[in-house]
Amino acid sequence: MKDAMDADQILKQARPITAQQAHEIQPFNHLVRMPIALDEQVCRESVENLNQVLADTITLRDLYKKHHWQVAGPTFYSLHLLFDKHAQEQSELVDALAERIQLLGGISVAMAQDVAETTLVPRVPRGRESVPVQISRLLHAHELILREARSMARIAADKGDDGTNDLLVSDVVRTNELQAWFIAEHVVDVPVVRAEEKGKTAK
Repeated sequence: MKDAMDADQILKQARPITAQQAHEIQPFNHLVRMPIALDEQVCRESVENLNQVLADTITLRDLYKKHHWQVAGPTFYSLHLLFDKHAQEQSELVDALAERIQLLGGISVAMAQDVAETTLVPRVPRGRESVPVQISRLLHAHELILREARSMARIAADKGDDGTNDLLVSDVVRTNELQAWFIAEHVVDVPVVRAEEKGKTAK
């Protein structure tokens, strides 16, 4: 009997404790002081700015995934692969941005409903769209992120937050510029098989 009771006590230690609830240990929009030699107000401003870029980057990543699944037409295979590659690269930016926010003592936006309330990227229809429209939407999102990232990088540099400035310039700006170039070239209207001669129209 005693052995059975002892065994039950031992098993309790290995039993998962489920359905737990408690107060948040850190509410959203509240910072904790981190030992990183940056003024709290500087951290607060960087967290706010980075959360905006994060929400827009999550939205762009998901937009790439949507188009990856729904792309159609003669360029299906190449764009299917390219959109997925870009989505993965945006996922890496999402992780870097969220970790930077946490490092600064903030809380990163994370859940879909919170991202939807925060992002500046316009909502897209649920249905399937043609390739030129898909690319136009992606290019608009890239430009939006590039505009805000450059502006926020300058603010971070002026305030002495070199880590945030470096993340925005070296990762966010450069990745988005390169991706925008890659997809923009797909909507240049040039002949595919025969070039038009000077003064003549190709037959």
